[in-house]
Amino acid sequence: MINIICENNSSKKKYKFGTSLNEIAKDQNIKIEHPILGAIVNNKLKELSYRIYKPKNVKFIDITHPQGMRMYVRSLSFVLEKAVKELYPHANLFIKHSVSKGYYCEIENLNTELTNEIIFEIGNRMRDIVKKDRPFTREEILTKEAIDLFEKNNFTEKSKLFKNRYQLYTSIYSLDDAIDYYYGFLVPSTGCLKIFDLVKYYEGMLLMIPKIKTPEELEDIVLQNKMFDIFKEYKDWGKILGVGTVGSINEMVLNGNANELIKISEALHEKKVAQIADRIFNQKGEIKLILISGPSSSGKTTFAKRLAVQLKVIGLKPRTLSLDNYFVNRKLTPKDENGEYDFEALEALDIQLFNKNIIDLFNGKEVDMPKFSFETGERFYDGSKLKINNKNIIIAEGIHALNPKLIPLIDNKNTIKVYVSALTSTSLDGHNRIPTTDNRLIRRIVRDYRYRHYSALDTIKRWESVRNGENKNIFPYQENADVMFNTALVYELGVLKKFVEPMLKEVMPDKPEFDEASRLLKFFSYFTPISDEEIPPTSIIREFLGGSSFNYK
Repeated sequence: MINIICENNSSKKKYKFGTSLNEIAKDQNIKIEHPILGAIVNNKLKELSYRIYKPKNVKFIDITHPQGMRMYVRSLSFVLEKAVKELYPHANLFIKHSVSKGYYCEIENLNTELTNEIIFEIGNRMRDIVKKDRPFTREEILTKEAIDLFEKNNFTEKSKLFKNRYQLYTSIYSLDDAIDYYYGFLVPSTGCLKIFDLVKYYEGMLLMIPKIKTPEELEDIVLQNKMFDIFKEYKDWGKILGVGTVGSINEMVLNGNANELIKISEALHEKKVAQIADRIFNQKGEIKLILISGPSSSGKTTFAKRLAVQLKVIGLKPRTLSLDNYFVNRKLTPKDENGEYDFEALEALDIQLFNKNIIDLFNGKEVDMPKFSFETGERFYDGSKLKINNKNIIIAEGIHALNPKLIPLIDNKNTIKVYVSALTSTSLDGHNRIPTTDNRLIRRIVRDYRYRHYSALDTIKRWESVRNGENKNIFPYQENADVMFNTALVYELGVLKKFVEPMLKEVMPDKPEFDEASRLLKFFSYFTPISDEEIPPTSIIREFLGGSSFNYK
C-alpha cells in the first residue's frame, strides 16, 4: 500500500501498488470546476492512466490549468488530423502557428480549394469523433519501429525528427486506427473536447479553442492580418533556407551546414532591417518619431540599435529616448488589484511631459531631458539636453509604444510604429508547433541567469506575471504597428540548447516550477546543438547570449 496525498482535497490515503490516477480520482470523488484532464504528480504532469508505484503528491487539473490547456489543444489537433484523413486520405494537415486567438492550419494535397463547405464537413466529422468519446491510448515502442511507422504513414517530418533524437523508445498515440506523435500528454478521451470550432482564414482555417478562464466559451477571433503576413513572410524564408521543421534543421547541422544556416538567417534579418530604414528615409519629411514595442525578450533593444545603424547608413542621425525616464514619481504610481505598485500601467508614465518634450523637439527647441532613479523612485535632471534638426529622427522604445494613448498630442503622420517579437516560424513537425512564448521564455532564462543573477526557477516563477502584463499592455495594440519585425532566428534554439539545459536542470523536483523546467528539457531533446562561434556580434541573439558589440547600459 502506498501513501497518496491529494492536494485538491488535502487528503492522505493508501492505495495498492499500481493504482491509476483515474482510479484515485474516482475513489476520492474529486470535483473540480471542469472535467479532469490530467494531474500534476510530484510537480510533474502525468496522464490519468499513469499508475503509482511510490508515494506521491497529486493535484488533479482541468482545462483552466496551463498544462490542461496544452493537453486539450494537442488532443484536439489529433482529432482534427483524424477527421481530415478520414475525409481526404491523401491530404496532409499542417498546424502552422497561433494567430487571431486560434491555430492556423493548412491542408496540402487536397486537390481542390479549401472552401467553407469542406471546413464545415471537417468540423462535423470532428464532432462525430468527440461524440463517440473514443480513448487516446499511448504505447511505448522502439524508436526504430516508430520511424518505420512514421514513414509508412507519410509523416516525413516526424521521421527526420526521431532519426537524430537517439532515444531507444518513443511513445506513440492511437485514436482508433489513427496514429500520431505529440510532444506532451493528451486528455483521456475525445469526449473531453466538446468546445472548439473551425473557421476559414486566408488559404487555410483557424482551429478555435476555449478561453482558459471561461472554457465554456470559445476565444473571440481577433483579426491579426499584419501578424499573419509576417508569419507568411517567414514561412517563405523557411523555404529559402529549406528548414521548415526541427528535423530539417538538425539534418542541415549534421551535414555540416550550420554556419551557412547562421549566415543566411542573419543576412535575411539585416535585409529586413534595411528595408524598414529605407521606408523611414522615403518619408523623412514626415516621420520624426519611431516608436518600438514588443513583449519580453523579443530583442527590441538590439533591433533598435541595428535600425539606428541602418538609418545612419542612409544619412539620418537617430537620437534615442528611453520611456523609462518618463515614469511618474513613485508615490504617484497607480496600484493594481493587490495594492502593489503597477509599474507596467500606462498611467505609470508622465504622458503629458513626454508629449510636450516630443512636440518641443519637433519645433526645434532644446529640451531638458528627464532621468528617473529606480533607487529613490524620483525624477531628476542631470543637465542632459536634446535638440534635433531635419537630419535627426527620434527612436523611443517601450511596452506602451503602440498604445495610441501614449501620444494623444502627436500627429500619427509624424510617427512610424514598429512591433518586434520572436515569432517562431519553425515547428517540431506538421502537428507539433513551437509556441512563440516558449522561444521568448528560453531567451529570458538565459539572459536573466547570465546577466541579472536570476535562476531559471526565478524566471519561470515570474513568467505568468510577465505574460499577464503583455496580454494587458502589449498584445491588444500590436496591430497598430505600421511595420512588424520577427526577431526569431531558425538556428537559435539549437544554439540556446547548451546554455539553457544546465540552468533548467537546477530546478529541483520539490518546486512547482519543476514541471515547466521538465517540459522545456524534453523540448530541447529534439534539437541537435549548434555552436555560437559563427554568430555575428550584432545578432539579436547576442543580446541574450553575450558577445554583442552593442552597449546595453
